[in-house]
Amino acid sequence: MLRDEYEEDEKDVKPVRYAYSVTSALLIGGAAISLATGYPAGAQVAQNDDARMAGVVPRAGAPESFADLTAQLQPAVVNISTRQRIEVQQNANPFAGTPFEGLFGRRGQSPEREPQFREGQSLGSGFIISADGYVVTNNHVVSPTGRGTVEEITVTMPDGTEYEAELVGTDPQSDLAVLKVSRGQAFPYVEFGDSRQARPGDWVVAIGNPFGLGGTVTSGIVSAIQRNTGSGGAYDRYIQTDAAINRGNSGGPLFDMQGNVIGINNAIFSPSGGSVGIGFAIPAEIAAPIVEKLRDGVEIERGYLGVNIQAVSDDVADSLGIERNRGEIVQSVQAGEAADRAGLEPGDIVVRVNNRDVTPEQTLSFLVANITPGTTVPVELIRDGERRRVNVTVGKRPSEEELRQRQMFEPDMDDEEDMQGSDSETIADKLGLQVLPITQQIARQLGVSADTRGLAVAGVDPNSDAARKGLQRRDIILSANYRPVATASDLEAIIRTAESENRDAVLLRVQRGGRPASYVAVRLR
Repeated sequence: MLRDEYEEDEKDVKPVRYAYSVTSALLIGGAAISLATGYPAGAQVAQNDDARMAGVVPRAGAPESFADLTAQLQPAVVNISTRQRIEVQQNANPFAGTPFEGLFGRRGQSPEREPQFREGQSLGSGFIISADGYVVTNNHVVSPTGRGTVEEITVTMPDGTEYEAELVGTDPQSDLAVLKVSRGQAFPYVEFGDSRQARPGDWVVAIGNPFGLGGTVTSGIVSAIQRNTGSGGAYDRYIQTDAAINRGNSGGPLFDMQGNVIGINNAIFSPSGGSVGIGFAIPAEIAAPIVEKLRDGVEIERGYLGVNIQAVSDDVADSLGIERNRGEIVQSVQAGEAADRAGLEPGDIVVRVNNRDVTPEQTLSFLVANITPGTTVPVELIRDGERRRVNVTVGKRPSEEELRQRQMFEPDMDDEEDMQGSDSETIADKLGLQVLPITQQIARQLGVSADTRGLAVAGVDPNSDAARKGLQRRDIILSANYRPVATASDLEAIIRTAESENRDAVLLRVQRGGRPASYVAVRLR
């Protein structure tokens, strides 16, 4: 998961939330960048005939210096800080369970205490997008930490002038926020460009506030476009750059050589917490429409199917004999939601939505989120080896809080009686599993209904692919390659069929505790 860069980093992939400014690049033909430092714009590009012709001639290489472009863009890049009031977690009674417990409250209870608070801060970057002082940054830069509230947001200009900022709107899902600052004269500002034109190898520049040092300029190239980091979500689709991005750069702009904002710096991949040359920016193509809605106070509505999904890995593709790097598998379907009403089922492989392919760069979540709720679109899927087409009326995505409330958690279970696995050599050799049919007694031990049919996992070879994929004792195998399995013989037959068809894996549908069942492709040994 992505984490805030200005907080302690506990993961390799971390949100950076910084501000960056781009350097100027000269175009062949002598076209120069014109950028006013006052009203109307601090970083606008002159739109003359020579500039428009730049697309039909070879692009110049690296400029001799980025100084001119930096001087033009930097006035519109700001530092953002917040002052927060954070509730401190109260410690439990240290004498609980001892003869002295009653001296500090009733036994089994801690005495009532007044809430304790501490002051917290966050630092990041942002950039001004209009002369009247609208500022764009990352949501996590201006969001409270833990059990806290943001009491003050301050925007600091490059010359050190500070302004109190008003929070206009936030969108946690895309990690974007819009602020507003006011003064008696116009602000310098920059504009969004067309990130769809960005290509790997293009020069870019970042200006921001790394480690709270103030305005800092870095340069690099576009390393990749439409980069999926594996963090999930509708907006896991970034511009990757090697321009140095560190803590405090979050929320800052990534500029192209024409002085346009093509990305908003958001995250880095870092084993150490510092820049290792792998940074991620939210593309302007995604950010600009969201920022416009936040600025105008328009509710952001996203499409929603009501499914839990997983990318089709090579193992899943091998188990089903389908094309690699295409589609996503439906793990579960929420009752009453759009997918359920359209007849989608667990195990379906969704390969196209609204006539657009589902790929690692263009995920199902991304495609659906960008469809207006209430719109009916065609969805193409593979079920039981056959390609099908259904029409789905896309629903409205619930709030993040509503989604959290819908999540199911694995219940606590008492220790079960010993479960002795079957002596099937085929299953043990090929999958690394010991299994046994589910009886009423075993169903009670596993906390599932008595009419559940499947195979209980009694043991997992730690050196098997099943173990690497996370299968555990007490898991229930409901089906294999979409065929139900009630006995070890059922699973053996499916394994033999897969081998005869030169399949390298078997697709298991696995249930754990009270969680929805999911599909796991396990390679054959």
